[in-house]
Amino acid sequence: MSAPEAKTRRKRRLPFAAQLIIGLVAGLVLGYVARQWSVAWLGTTLEQVGTLFVQLLFLVVPFLVFTAIVASIANLRNLANAGRLVAKTLVWFAVTALIAVGIGLTIGLVTNPGEGVQLSAEAARPETTGSWTDFLTGIIPTNIADAFLNVNVLQIVFIAILVGAAAAKIGPKAEPFLKFNQSFLDLTQKALWWVIRLAPIGTAGLIGKSIYSYGWDLLEPLAVFSIDIYVGSLLVMLVVYPILLRLVAKVSPLQFFRKAWPAIQFAFVSRSSVGTMPLAQRIVVERLGVNRDYASFASPFGATTKMDGCASVYPAIAAIFVAQVYGIDLGIQDYLLIVFVSVIGSAATAGLTGATVMLTLTLSTLGLPLEGVGLLLAIDPIMDMIRTATNVAGQMVVPVLVSRSEGLLDHAVYDTAPRPLDDEPTAFASKDAADAKSAAESEAASVRDANARNKSGEPELQPVA
Repeated sequence: MSAPEAKTRRKRRLPFAAQLIIGLVAGLVLGYVARQWSVAWLGTTLEQVGTLFVQLLFLVVPFLVFTAIVASIANLRNLANAGRLVAKTLVWFAVTALIAVGIGLTIGLVTNPGEGVQLSAEAARPETTGSWTDFLTGIIPTNIADAFLNVNVLQIVFIAILVGAAAAKIGPKAEPFLKFNQSFLDLTQKALWWVIRLAPIGTAGLIGKSIYSYGWDLLEPLAVFSIDIYVGSLLVMLVVYPILLRLVAKVSPLQFFRKAWPAIQFAFVSRSSVGTMPLAQRIVVERLGVNRDYASFASPFGATTKMDGCASVYPAIAAIFVAQVYGIDLGIQDYLLIVFVSVIGSAATAGLTGATVMLTLTLSTLGLPLEGVGLLLAIDPIMDMIRTATNVAGQMVVPVLVSRSEGLLDHAVYDTAPRPLDDEPTAFASKDAADAKSAAESEAASVRDANARNKSGEPELQPVA
């Protein structure tokens, strides 16, 4: 097939973003039908489709996280300001988390979501609780295989950082390993792209499963709390982030959401920041113009620790909710503790179960009853959708802010029309390495041509090492 024919065929194909929207709408309709008319086989099918899709994602994600972080540390050697990039990333993670938790506290104090809500006597403690020791004891694996088998992302990140730092330290001796790691990363991304191409079907299954299993009835007894979480998350995503993009990065917020929307939508239905990471990283590089070497660090790191929805908005409102339900008055020191836990403590949830652990960490720090989490667990899947979408949006905003401040943002890429996601993704290799390889191949070809033309018996030319 010629290049023009292939290009025409891609134009005729339905865009990937449109496929995701169709999958979302189909899931809503099928889930409603299955629940409204008690079509058990349809509900079971939706549940199985969604479960299989998530399993496929998590089959590849551990290897992707490991190889991506190892490669990112190696690629950061190509950036003279690597230390400053890392520091600025952490600062912006903290600043946006601080703003998000402030919004959560304001909404909770204004709306009083716990007034009039009565917890049932059967409200149970969550099976997994969080504490400050979870971060310290959970970060170091007792067995490397367990970290990958149990998809403990925090432990995988820890192992990858150690391996990447060691490889960078020993220099040329590590080149064979780094080349193998890059090849493995490319293979993993290829396999993951095949999985992501199934996202429209997975989206239908995931959203249909949620509607069939939970419906929207669970929102009624906790209407104020549910609305608070959605409003708080949307304020962060649609007000705070656009302001930062416009005033700090001086780029178009509309252009950002136009290009980032597929990842945000996928995060909403999959409820997984880590599962969305490959798509988000691709968008950050190919659509938003963030430097490839920096993105290979920022995206995996952000997917495990940058959680404005789960770790800031949600625990702030939920802590106020639980305190009001049990008639406990919170003072200024308690609100400051909520802020501190939200900004610093989100790393303790990276390898665990997300927002539920973050909430129990907040409640235990404040001395509030953990039994109050029992009722919130019932509606957690519905809350988790908007929380995860906010997480992923923030994970894409911060690299844009940092790249813009360091002159690493490609405005030509950011300002142009979105690159179709239907095409095969380009490998997240170092651009400098790719350029060097291309130059070396070009030089070798020139030498071969010169030698072929050499008829005088002079010594053959040799490529420069």
